[in-house]
Amino acid sequence: MGDMLGPGYRQSLFHLAWMCLLSSIPQGGAKVLEKTFEEWVRYRDECLRRMASEPYPAGLFCNRTFDMYACWPDGSPGITVNVSCPFYLPWFEKVKHGLVSRRCGADGQWVTVNGSQPWRDYSQCEEETAATMEEVGALAQPRSAVLLDLAHQCGAGLQEGARQLMMSFKVLYTVGYSLSLLTLISALLVLTVFRKLHCTRNYIHANLFASFGLRATSVMVKDALLERRWGMELVRVADWEALLSHEAALGCRAAQVLMQYCILANHYWFLVEAVYLYKLLIGAVFSEKNYYRLYLYLGWGTPVVFVVPWAAAKYLKENAECWALNENMAYWWIIRIPILLASLINLLIFMRILKVILAKLRANQKGYADYKLRLAKATLTLIPLFGIHEVVFIFATDEQTTGILRYVKVFFTLFLNSFQGFLVAVLYCFANKEVKSEMKKKWQLWKLDHPALCCAQ
Repeated sequence: MGDMLGPGYRQSLFHLAWMCLLSSIPQGGAKVLEKTFEEWVRYRDECLRRMASEPYPAGLFCNRTFDMYACWPDGSPGITVNVSCPFYLPWFEKVKHGLVSRRCGADGQWVTVNGSQPWRDYSQCEEETAATMEEVGALAQPRSAVLLDLAHQCGAGLQEGARQLMMSFKVLYTVGYSLSLLTLISALLVLTVFRKLHCTRNYIHANLFASFGLRATSVMVKDALLERRWGMELVRVADWEALLSHEAALGCRAAQVLMQYCILANHYWFLVEAVYLYKLLIGAVFSEKNYYRLYLYLGWGTPVVFVVPWAAAKYLKENAECWALNENMAYWWIIRIPILLASLINLLIFMRILKVILAKLRANQKGYADYKLRLAKATLTLIPLFGIHEVVFIFATDEQTTGILRYVKVFFTLFLNSFQGFLVAVLYCFANKEVKSEMKKKWQLWKLDHPALCCAQ
C-alpha cells in the first residue's frame, strides 16, 4: 500500500489555502487542516493495526486495504463492501450514520476507475453543501483527507463569485502595498537627501513613512512565505507531516509577529503626528529636540510592549500554524486594544484640531465659500494623516460582521490600508510646497551644472 498523493493536488491546495486565508472562515483554514490531518493519521494507524491483527479468509477475496480515504476489510467477489464514514472528517457528526462503498470484482480485485483510481461511493459521507466542491476542480476523487477537508472548508462553502472576489482582494492589496512602498521609499529619499528639509516635523513624517514601508514589506513577506509554504510539492504523507510541523511554520510566525509590530508602529506614529500638530496649533512652547526622543519611544517602543506578550500568549496557548487564527479572542485583544486606543485618541485630537482650524478660518475668512473650501481641504488632509478612517470600523469587528457587510468591511479595510501609504507620501512630501520648492531649486542647479545634457535635449 502506498501513501503517494496523485498529481494536480499541489496547485489545488495552493488556491484553496489562499481562500482560507482571505475569507477568514471561523475556526477553519490552517487550524482545521492541522486537526484533520492529525485525525487522519490516527484513523490510518488504527486501520493498519486492525488489518495486521485480523486473520485472512480462505479462497478468492479482495485484499484488505487503506486507500487513503477509508479502511476496507477483505471483500468477497461480486459483493459491495460498506464501511462507516471515516471519523476524521470535520463534519463527521452530520454523516456518522452514513456509509462509503467499494465493489469487489469477480476476479478478486477492487473495482477501479480509469484502470488506477479506486472506485468508491462516498456520497453519504459528504456534507450537504459539498455539492459545489466540483467547482474547485481536481478533487472529485479525494485520495487525501487533508485536501478533502480544505476543499470543503474553503471551496464548498464559497460560490464561484465569492472565490473570485477573494482573489481580487488579494490582487488589490498587493498592488496597493507595492505602489505605496515605491512611493514611500522615494519620499524618504527626498526627505533624507535635501538638507533644508531636515526639521522635527519632517523627521516625524519620515518615521511615519518608514512605518508604512515596513508594514507594506511585512505584509508582502508574509504572503511570499505563505505562498512558498502552501505551494511546496506534496508527494508523500511525510510531506504533509513536514508541512504541518512547527518547524515549517517558524518563518511565517516570525513574519506574523513582524507584521503585527509594524501595524502597531504605524498607528502610534499616527498618534505622534496628531500630538505634534496639536502642539503646534495650540502654541505650546518647549524644546522640540527634547521631545523628539519621546516621540521615537512612543512610535517605535510602544508596539513592543504589546507585541511581546501577544507573541508569548500565542506561543504558549495557540501555537498552531502561522498564528493567524484567533480561537481565544482574549489574546487578540492584546493587539486590538492599543490600536483602538490610539485610534480613539487620534479622533479626539482630530476633532480638537478641526475646532482650532475652524476658529482660525473664521477669524481670517474672506468669503463664505472660500472659508468652507479651506475647512474641507484641511479636514480631508488630516484624515489620512491621522488614520481617522479606521474609526469607522472600530466597532464592526471581524466577529460581528457576516455576509455582505463582511465583504464591504474587508474591501474598504484592504483598500485604505494598502493605498494609505501612497496617499500620505504624496500629500505630505511630493505635494508639499516646501518640498516642491526645494526639488525645483535642485533641478535648476543640476541643469546649470550639466548644460550639455540640457542643450542636447
